[in-house]
Amino acid sequence: MLHATATQMGVLTALFWLPHLLFALPVGVWVDSRRMKRKVMVAADVGRALLLASIPFAAAFHELTLEQLYVVVFLVGSCAVFFDLSYSSFFTATVPRVHVLAANGRLSTSRALASVVGPSLAGVLVQAFTAPFAILVDAVSFVTSAFFLRGARVEEPFQEMRGVSPVLRLKEGIGILVHHPLLRGSTGCAATVNFFTFMIQAVYVLYASTTLGLSAGIIGITLGVGAVGAVVGALVAPRIGRRLGLGPAVVVGCLLFAGPLVLLPLAAGPTLVKAAVLCVVELISGFGVMLFDTNSNSLTALAVPQRLRARLAGAGRVFNYGTRPFGALLGGVLATAIGIRPMLVVAAIGAVLSVVWLLASPIVRIDHLDEALDL
Repeated sequence: MLHATATQMGVLTALFWLPHLLFALPVGVWVDSRRMKRKVMVAADVGRALLLASIPFAAAFHELTLEQLYVVVFLVGSCAVFFDLSYSSFFTATVPRVHVLAANGRLSTSRALASVVGPSLAGVLVQAFTAPFAILVDAVSFVTSAFFLRGARVEEPFQEMRGVSPVLRLKEGIGILVHHPLLRGSTGCAATVNFFTFMIQAVYVLYASTTLGLSAGIIGITLGVGAVGAVVGALVAPRIGRRLGLGPAVVVGCLLFAGPLVLLPLAAGPTLVKAAVLCVVELISGFGVMLFDTNSNSLTALAVPQRLRARLAGAGRVFNYGTRPFGALLGGVLATAIGIRPMLVVAAIGAVLSVVWLLASPIVRIDHLDEALDL
């Protein structure tokens, strides 16, 4: 609707992830000092709903601009920092240690199922109605999330002791993340693969719509097919982790996540063929990311002491999510400078090379959850 360029799409994507770089460390320390993480999560959901609702409201009066989108996206990303860092502690307060792997698998399945419906529904809503209407539906989804969270009755006994300096807490979190061999390897891999995949994500819709000439509905279908792969990956990830060993499963997941991306710039020919290439890429990559996330998250969940969880999650996001805005910006700029297809080649190769972090760490030798506790 606003005729955004590749560079502007890169800026828009970057602004959503920039708060993770700016605020994750201090917010992680602050969340550790709060007893009721659930209240923080509910407030973050309500804030995101109101911010997103401002977009269709402005569009209804023909006042919507890219500048408003920039502000809304940055603030929505800021709310996400508070929600996600609270969630990391909320999850471990809810799930007994012996059920961590199974619970992560089920949560990944839930997320993947939402990813099937979300992008596909977005494509249909944009094509049948308008993009602002699709965002209004998105705003309602956050209200629904807040409603369910308010009904959760979970004991949250973990709280940082008073009198501990926030600076010392911050330093402790960064120190553990950098020196712990398992956390260093998984975070380095995730940060690298996120940097390069977000170069692609920033211009994916632009590439599919302008370069390949696909409609909004077809683009939504390709993303939905990718989410189907994610659903399957989430369902079988715990089983594969037990069969191959958790560490090898993480490595395989990384390769399946990044490897298919090399096919993206090769998409050409009739509409059906181009759509099929994107579907195959999204299907395999979606399977891989869930195999990677489920097993990696289970390893790190047990390797991190409960009292440090939020601050370590914050430190991890600085390295992990903090690379995303830089990747998105570089993707938009490179796509404008050298063309979208050459940029996609560079990004795909970089994403595949992220597996080096795992191969150089103890992760590749870990077979069972208990082994993570000894590192």
